[in-house]
Amino acid sequence: MTDVTDSHRTLLRTCPLCEAVCGLELTLDSADHVVSVRGDHADPFSKGFVCPKGATLGHLDEDPDRLTTPMIRDRATDTWRRASWDEAFGVIRERLPQLTAAHGNQAVGLYLGNPNAHTIAGALYVPLLIRGLGTGNLFSASTADQMPKQVSSGLMFGDPLTVAVPDLDRTDYLLMLGANPLESNGSLCTAPDFPGRLRALKKRGGRFVVVDPRRTRTAKLADEHLFVRPGSDAYLLFGIVHTLFAENLVDVRVSVNGLDEVRAAAAAFDPETVAVRTGVPAATVTRLARELAAAPTAAVYARIGTCTAEFGTLTQWLVDVINALTGNLDSPGGAMFATGAALGIVRSRPFRLGRWTSRARGLPEAMGELPVATLADEILTPGSGQIRAMVTVAGNPVLSAPSGSRLDAAFAGLEFMVSVDRYLNETTRHADVILPPPRILQAPHYDFALLNFAVHNYARYSRPLVPLAAGELSEAEVLARLALAVAGQQSQPADSDAPQLDPLTVVDEIVIAGTLHKAGLAHRRAELLGDNTTEQRIDLMLRLGPFGEWSGTAEKAVDETDSGTGASVSTGVSAAVDEDAVDTVDEIEDPAQRWRGRLNLQALLDNPHGLDLGPLTPRLPEVLRTASKRVELAPPELLADVARLRERLGSEQPEMVLVGRRQLRSNNSWLHNVPPLVGGSNRCTLHIHPQDVSRLGLEGRAVVKSAAGAVTVELEPTADIMPGVVSLPHGWGHEDSAQGVARAHAGVNANVLTDDSLVDAPSGNAVFNGVPVTLTRG
Repeated sequence: MTDVTDSHRTLLRTCPLCEAVCGLELTLDSADHVVSVRGDHADPFSKGFVCPKGATLGHLDEDPDRLTTPMIRDRATDTWRRASWDEAFGVIRERLPQLTAAHGNQAVGLYLGNPNAHTIAGALYVPLLIRGLGTGNLFSASTADQMPKQVSSGLMFGDPLTVAVPDLDRTDYLLMLGANPLESNGSLCTAPDFPGRLRALKKRGGRFVVVDPRRTRTAKLADEHLFVRPGSDAYLLFGIVHTLFAENLVDVRVSVNGLDEVRAAAAAFDPETVAVRTGVPAATVTRLARELAAAPTAAVYARIGTCTAEFGTLTQWLVDVINALTGNLDSPGGAMFATGAALGIVRSRPFRLGRWTSRARGLPEAMGELPVATLADEILTPGSGQIRAMVTVAGNPVLSAPSGSRLDAAFAGLEFMVSVDRYLNETTRHADVILPPPRILQAPHYDFALLNFAVHNYARYSRPLVPLAAGELSEAEVLARLALAVAGQQSQPADSDAPQLDPLTVVDEIVIAGTLHKAGLAHRRAELLGDNTTEQRIDLMLRLGPFGEWSGTAEKAVDETDSGTGASVSTGVSAAVDEDAVDTVDEIEDPAQRWRGRLNLQALLDNPHGLDLGPLTPRLPEVLRTASKRVELAPPELLADVARLRERLGSEQPEMVLVGRRQLRSNNSWLHNVPPLVGGSNRCTLHIHPQDVSRLGLEGRAVVKSAAGAVTVELEPTADIMPGVVSLPHGWGHEDSAQGVARAHAGVNANVLTDDSLVDAPSGNAVFNGVPVTLTRG
């Protein structure tokens, strides 16, 4: 949609900055500068909500420190110069294949940052790069974030992408652990205006309880806040499970295996025992179990504070165990599974964990990748398979991964490095070549990943708002040409007189042809809509998806995003609309039925504010990929880790521990260069309880030390954090940054303190919460 007033025009797109997928209205002037950003009130999902990050999208889009051309570093002088695309890809094509010819494909590592989950290019073309590199040394932000949830979901449901989310708009009781959606906007739970949904829960008479070592903004909104010792969430949840069995409150309503095994595993974790470890009184643990069992509907939801802890996978497992034991799994108002509109990956075999292990430490593979906590080991440890070169895409692991200073030193010793990034930052400064994507507004947008975790079924597509200038490459083109270059293949120079063979189009046509062939629809190629082959792929995925017009025809099709992990793609749901029964789509009142069997790209183009595809619906056993076709409540891999949890019951607890902190006007490491977002609550300070300030004789600043390193940081005393705990936001530490605003508000890198030797055992996820520290005067 475009509204034009004088020299200004108003355009629509989805905000790409976090998981809330809010609809935006942007006003641009005749020079394509953003004049204003507002929430899109006609969006059926976000309904006009916008946070401070989204409101400043124009500042980020035109950041003066953003790279606009490829950059090449002269190692001898450590200086940078601008380069053409052809020269940049030529350097990569010359250097990287030589290195792999000498040392093998495993000599190259690939790191993917979380912005890849927010872009079409990341979803559709990063898999091409993975295949081009041919390495098993794949790392991502997932193992510094949500991997415990995906591992537990994979073991319970057979598919790590089958993640249950709280049915926020219908639940009567929500127990939330380690999440602060009033600051983060929600995670693994796509819910625009999360604060409004929580207020609506309370307004309709529901109850909302937060468990967190900090009294966060979310905790202050809750009916009840419970302080809990960092890293002890699994004990608390086991205490609830123990009570459900002990008081005969179990009411399982889905087909499960392993009920007796869960009962036996919970026997050692009675409320009195776990109270000592968690700091939550035994009577409160018992009451929580009774309230969850008694509520008409209830959901337990836990996020990053519990994932990035020593027992992250056990905690995430127990969340869904409780949802199942209380009769709330896959039930309206409980924990349910979204129905993404686009065709997605569905595994043909049950999820398997640890199909291979890392070379240096033997840490397990999960979902085709290794833990980022061992990336420095793989670079620094000599021997066959040592990583000698890196490719990073939209990531800054020097600030976001554990033992950041160690990783910084490891990157400095690489023989070659390529980064796809819009900034020269703490990580990309080690690269030999930087390939920048264009402006945010020059990219199309569809949320392939995030809509599979939505609390309401919905779809929206945004075309680019600003065209590419002559000589600019889209992010998809950058990744496609990079995939050819790392394999030593040459894409045609832009100044060639020969007919242009666009590598992006070639790749897309291969994928489209293969998918249509598998689906038995090769004869329908000409029906696909779109201005380019990327849009035609989106159209194909929508048509084959559960609401699509070809969903009843194509039982199986293979999508290129299966990167050799044994997954295949299934359409899932058949069309159920009798097209002769109504005259128009608008005559169908149920939004899910209105579009079932009708959805394609044109439907989204005709509805630029987005489409309401209805509330979540029960999806078991349809989405299960377990061998038994039942929910596996007691996976052996997790029961084995319960022994480690029991062993910790009697261990001594540290005097002081560190946890992270979310900030409303920040997003990991890459929004600190936006002037309107700097200042106020968006500061890198150490939250500490006044009692600890007095007890330790601190004032003003403190030196915080851990087993991994030390930082000196400004103190911010507050009673909103429990004694014995300090909190430092992550993503800071910009003292040497090339970004002017970020450098002026540098802060300190919290991951100098986190220790890459500590991981959650089943998933290999990094441990950022519950890190033992000492404090002295600064």
